[in-house]
Amino acid sequence: MPKLPSINPGTYSPDEDVHKITDYRCVSRDMQHTSVKERLYLHLDMNCFYAQVEQQCYKLHGLPIYIGGWYKGEQGIPRGIVATSSYEARALGIKTAMSAYEAEQICPYIIGLQADYEKYKGISSLIEDVLNDFAPTMEKYSMDEYFLDINFLKDHSRAEIQQYGQSLRNLIYQEIGLVCSIGISYSKTYSKLASDLDKPDGLTLVLDQQEAKDLLGPLPLDEVWGIGRKRYEKLQKEGLNTISEGIDRGYPIFQQLFGAYFGKIMYEMISGKDRAKVLTEQLSPKEQLNYMHTFSSQSTDPACISGEIMKGISRLCYRMRGYNLRARQYFCYLRIQHREHKGVSFRFNTEGYTNLDGYIHHECMKGAAPRMKQLLNSGYALRGIGVGTVGVDHSNQQELFFRENPQERQFCLVQDAINNTFGNQTITRASIMDSVQGKTHFLERS
Repeated sequence: MPKLPSINPGTYSPDEDVHKITDYRCVSRDMQHTSVKERLYLHLDMNCFYAQVEQQCYKLHGLPIYIGGWYKGEQGIPRGIVATSSYEARALGIKTAMSAYEAEQICPYIIGLQADYEKYKGISSLIEDVLNDFAPTMEKYSMDEYFLDINFLKDHSRAEIQQYGQSLRNLIYQEIGLVCSIGISYSKTYSKLASDLDKPDGLTLVLDQQEAKDLLGPLPLDEVWGIGRKRYEKLQKEGLNTISEGIDRGYPIFQQLFGAYFGKIMYEMISGKDRAKVLTEQLSPKEQLNYMHTFSSQSTDPACISGEIMKGISRLCYRMRGYNLRARQYFCYLRIQHREHKGVSFRFNTEGYTNLDGYIHHECMKGAAPRMKQLLNSGYALRGIGVGTVGVDHSNQQELFFRENPQERQFCLVQDAINNTFGNQTITRASIMDSVQGKTHFLERS
């Protein structure tokens, strides 16, 4: 086979159109400072960011609102999932991931708005401009969360550090008109935990181990990034519920449960011993990627549902290539329209580590097709799909028994180059044309 020409795919935008309120990830070893000396971090959280922005834009201050829903049909039936809500709505029992219909049953006068991501990106850019004047190193963790490296204040007094945080919080409000919460601590993980302690419009300092024990020690372990529901359940079985309990037991139990490498990192985050870098222009590391999508209308058409799965895999693979990641184990989720039964999920493997659409789609449909058929034959309608990785490979080393087809990789890179130049989905696979009908994405729903 003749040598294929080199393709420059251009600049990826792997988080474009990604619904990301908070992106929990672990602090990997290569993203930490080699020095063990203590540092000082500031974490800024824009409280209920999307809801705050909409309250300001539409003069809805003091009113309960939620973001993520839309209204269908002449009767205006609420559809969608609550992505976030204002504090007024939360006080009434509205929670993230609740269905819009349930939210409006709890509070009939609540205001539901569809997310306007371009608006939020614009406001987020204004916040970045303010932060860039406050510290030389700033990390945009998500549209509503930021880290600052404020190591230059490490040897200053507590009063000076507190004044710095108050000045930043006040300036954000003066310039943008939004409130935020700030946490300052000697570890990146602890600064993030601290910012959650006094919301909204709060400032919390955790500057030594005694303050950490008093303020953060009672928090449940699943408040620490990287500890999700399943990992927390494992820890609870060992009698570990809080951060203090985890610190007291030491790192061996974490290595026993989660492996020597990850277990040690997890313990360092729990105990405030991580020395993570504040990431600037580079793409921050990912340990898992996924795509979740709820249809605007339920569907019983296998071809359309299969098209949605292909769409999800294409978007997942684009993001993996953008982050230069591969995986060999994935999951797929088929969500159904049912009050009690949420759907089915399964895992599948590719022949080797890859981020190419064809390999992943081929193996996914082996499991998805029969499960979809069984659900539809049982009278269920599908309401959404999800696909994602189960662990990722950062090394990109060649494997002994698996080689990707170079023409398949070439095809994906050419497609990426066109989309990166002319806009997302300028060119797509034909199978995506079979998808669930309806205005199903972002502002198209309104």
